[in-house]
Amino acid sequence: MIMKKMLSALLVLCLVFTLAACSSSTGSSNTASKTDGSLDAVVKAGVLKVGVKEDVPNFGLRNTATGEIEGFEVDIVKLLAGKILGDENAYELTPVTAKTRGPLLDNGEVDLVIATFTITDERKLTYNFSTPYYEDAVGLLVKKDSGYKGLADMNGAVIGVAQSATSKEAVQKVADEKGIKVSFSEYATYPEIKAALDSGRVDAFCVDGSILGGYVDDTTMILPDRFAPQQYGVASKLDNVTLSEAVDSDINEWLKDGTIEGLITKWGLNY
Repeated sequence: MIMKKMLSALLVLCLVFTLAACSSSTGSSNTASKTDGSLDAVVKAGVLKVGVKEDVPNFGLRNTATGEIEGFEVDIVKLLAGKILGDENAYELTPVTAKTRGPLLDNGEVDLVIATFTITDERKLTYNFSTPYYEDAVGLLVKKDSGYKGLADMNGAVIGVAQSATSKEAVQKVADEKGIKVSFSEYATYPEIKAALDSGRVDAFCVDGSILGGYVDDTTMILPDRFAPQQYGVASKLDNVTLSEAVDSDINEWLKDGTIEGLITKWGLNY
C-alpha cells in the first residue's frame, strides 16, 4: 500500500515537471520569434539599406545634376536612419522597380523597401508592411488630343503599365464591369511608359495618380477617373519582426505629430 502511494506521488511529480518543461519550452520559442535580431543586425551594420524608386518625381527621382536620389520617400529613409542609427546619413539606397523590389528584399540586399509599394492582402502574406504613410488611387495619363474623357471612351485602347504593378488589375476590373475591351503593354520603368505614350505605342499611361502628376507636360493630361485606392507602406521581410515593429512605431509617431504631412506638403503631393 505504501509502495503504491509512493509510486503515485512520483508519477504526479513527473507530470508536473514535464508540464513545466513544456511550458518553458513554449515560452522560449515565443520569445525567440519576437527577438529575431533583425533590428540589432541593422544597428550592428551601422547602415540602413533601403530600396527606393529613382524614376518617380517627388517620391524618388535621381537628380541629374548631383546624381543623388531625392524625394518624399528618401526623406522617410533619412528619418528612419536617424531614429534607428542616430544618424540621418547612415543609409544606403538601392534603385528598385515594381518588378525588382520584392526580390531584392527577399535576398537580403535591402533591409526595407520604401518605393510606392502598395499594401495588398496578397503581399501581406509575404512581407511586413508598416501603417500606410500615403494614400493614392490609380489614374490614366493620355494625350490631350486623344479625345478621351474617361475610361468609358477607351474601348480598344492599349494601356501602358509597369511590370508587377497593381494598376493593371485595377483598370481591368473596372473595364470588365463597363464592358470595355482594353489591352495592356508592360514596361520596366515609368519613363519607358511615358516614351511609349509620346510615340503612340500606347494610348494611356496607367499608374497611381500622384506618380502620373510628375509626368504631365504640355501635350498630356490626367483623366478624372480613379481606380482602386492605394496605400503605400514600408515593407520588410516577414520574419524581420523587430525591425518591422520599430519602423511601424516611427511611422505612426510621424503621422500623429504632422511630420509625414509636412513632407507631403514639401514635395507637392497633396492631391
